[in-house]
Amino acid sequence: MARYITVGCLGPQPLDIAAGTPAEEALALMMAHWRRQLEQVLPDRPDLVVLPEACDRPNQALYPVDEQLAYYRARGDRFRDFLGGIAREHRCYITYPAHTEAEDGSLRNAMQLLDRAGLPMGAYHKNHLVPNEYHKGGIRYGKSALLFACDFGSVAAAICFDLNFDELREQYVRAKPDLIVFPSMYHGGLMQQYWAYSCRSYFAGAIAGLPCTIVTPLGEVAAHSTNYYPFVTARINLDYAIVHIDENGARFPAIKRKYGPEVTIHDPGFLGCVMIASESASFTAADIVAEFGLELLDDYFARSLAERHAPGHMEP
Repeated sequence: MARYITVGCLGPQPLDIAAGTPAEEALALMMAHWRRQLEQVLPDRPDLVVLPEACDRPNQALYPVDEQLAYYRARGDRFRDFLGGIAREHRCYITYPAHTEAEDGSLRNAMQLLDRAGLPMGAYHKNHLVPNEYHKGGIRYGKSALLFACDFGSVAAAICFDLNFDELREQYVRAKPDLIVFPSMYHGGLMQQYWAYSCRSYFAGAIAGLPCTIVTPLGEVAAHSTNYYPFVTARINLDYAIVHIDENGARFPAIKRKYGPEVTIHDPGFLGCVMIASESASFTAADIVAEFGLELLDDYFARSLAERHAPGHMEP
């Protein structure tokens, strides 16, 4: 059954706060800044809002590291709770990417996900740090990749430098989340599309000072922010299946004849696969796959690989 959600991504430049600004004043300025930013996407009634990496950190070029640490300690969970109030008021999920302090006093580059009631569902800790985050910033490496179970589907997270490492991506290839959120200072370029396609997942990137993007499971950019407006919202359908054209394509006309606009079959070109989505309230994309005996893309690839390694199939 069609499973539409609206996703908003925000990527303004880090807020300029002058060195020497007291932590309490800096926190008040940060809250006012993000209230203004969020007001740009909340009218679209998003189900999920994605904020950029270290969203409540003042611009590092102006606000020195020692003052940042004092600011974090004074801030505690208050900025998270501020976002939680907005999530509760607007009945949406909001990501909270920030530097957080562990019980032992060490830092994590984390992303908490706040639910529609404004409560934290858990935290992803950046697995792949830039080395200086550890050596100069005192941040420790995360060691796990969890999925957040939202009421619309499963959500995974990657933060900035994470996008360069197959170790994390391959965990999500196996998990196949419905959506990967990407809070970042780094855009990633083609890596965004590669992650979306290889994981068969939607991808929502919120990048500070650079275009925010929403990418489909076929690696196509569905929506992006611009040089004029550092935010984007898009409506996406999470009820989809990715299938190869080989052996499946002959069945596509029959699907359309029977279901017409209740099923979309989108071909991005050149990949040899399509995305089948249900636009109906009475059946799912998985139902279509079962009814017409379609083979999912990953199953087709697995079968093709098994054929290669079958006894007698490979040249001596």
